[in-house]
Amino acid sequence: MTAVVDKAALDEAAREPRFWEAPPRPVWEEEPSKAGVAAKGVVLAGACLAVLFPLWIVIVTSLSSKQTINAAGGLVVIPKGITFVAYQELLSGGQVTRAAIVSVCVTLVGTVFSMTVSVLAAYGLSRSGSLGHRWLLMTLLATMFFGAGLIPTYLLVQSLGLTDTYLALILPSAVSVFNILVLRAFFMNISPELVDSARIDGAGDWRILWQIVLPLSRAVIAVITLFYAVGYWSAWFNASIYLSDQSMMPLQNVMIQLVQKQEAPVGVSQAIKTGQISALAIQMAVMVMALLPVAVISPFVQKHFKKGMLTGAIKG
Repeated sequence: MTAVVDKAALDEAAREPRFWEAPPRPVWEEEPSKAGVAAKGVVLAGACLAVLFPLWIVIVTSLSSKQTINAAGGLVVIPKGITFVAYQELLSGGQVTRAAIVSVCVTLVGTVFSMTVSVLAAYGLSRSGSLGHRWLLMTLLATMFFGAGLIPTYLLVQSLGLTDTYLALILPSAVSVFNILVLRAFFMNISPELVDSARIDGAGDWRILWQIVLPLSRAVIAVITLFYAVGYWSAWFNASIYLSDQSMMPLQNVMIQLVQKQEAPVGVSQAIKTGQISALAIQMAVMVMALLPVAVISPFVQKHFKKGMLTGAIKG
C-alpha cells in the first residue's frame, strides 16, 4: 500500500533551518559587496572634491601674484609664484586687522556669556522639582515658533541704548533655545542617584553643577560651545543693522564690502590702484582669514560631536 505524501509539507520542512544551521543574518549585518563599496567610494570622493576644490582655488588665488591671476583668467588652479603680499596688506594695521580683532573679541566674550546662560538655564530646567520649570520651558519653546520680528527687535535695542555698541553684536542673539534643550536633555540623563548622594553629603546646586554635572557633560559642552563660537564668528547681520560706525565692523562685514560691494580699505585700495596686488587676491585672502579659525578648531571638537549631539538629543 502506497502512502500519500504531501509535497508542499516536504518543501516547507526542507526550507526550515536545522538546529546545526545558523539562521540567516539581517540585511544590515551582511557584508557589503565590492561593487557597493566602490560606488560609495566614488560618491564620497566626488562630494569631497566638490567641497575641497573651491576651497583650493580660493587659497591658491590668494597666494598668487597679479600677473599669475591675469594669466589664468581670474581663478588660479595650479600655484605659480606663491606670494603673501595680499595677507601682508590686509594685516598691515588697517581696517581688516581691526575687524579681525573685533570678531575675535566678540566671539570669545559672546561664547562665554552664551554658554554661561545656557548651562544655568538648562540645569534649572532639568530639575523637575524647580519652581515653575514647566511654564518656563513652554515659554522657551514658544519663542522657537514665534519671533518678535526685525523692527520690534531693532526698536528694543535702540531704546536700551545698545546701537553702535559691541553689546549689540552679542545680546540680541545671545541664547539659542535649541542649545538649551540639548543641554537639558543631557543633564537629565545623569544618574539621579549620583545627584542624591551629593545632596546627602551636603552639596548644594552650585557644587553639584560645577563638580558633577559639568565634568560628566564635557562632550555636549564642547559641541554647544562650537555652535556658539561659529555663530558669533560668522555673524554679520547684527552688525549691518545695529552699527553705523565702519570702524566697529567685524571681519565678516568687511569681507562683504570687499567681495560684493568692491569697497577695499584705504591702504589696500592704494596698493590695488598702483598695481602692486590684484583685487581678487585681496578678496580671496579675506575669505581664507574668515574661514581659518573654524577650520582649525572644528577637527579638535569633532570627536565630541557625535556623542554630544546624539546623547543630548535622543535620550531623555
